Amino acid sequence: MSKSESNFLRVKCGDCGNQQIVFDHAASKVECIICGKSLVKSKGGKSEIVAQIIEVMD
Repeated sequence: MSKSESNFLRVKCGDCGNQQIVFDHAASKVECIICGKSLVKSKGGKSEIVAQIIEVMD
């Protein structure tokens, strides 16, 4: 995997257990659509994933 490679990830919210798909280079904060907890924090490049990563999507 190269440094510039981007992926979609299936993550699990630590509060409510909801799973959703997020982009690992998100340009803005991503919140859980069920409870509103932050799942991804934008860092100006590769994002900080604060939820549990379940799967890297192909």
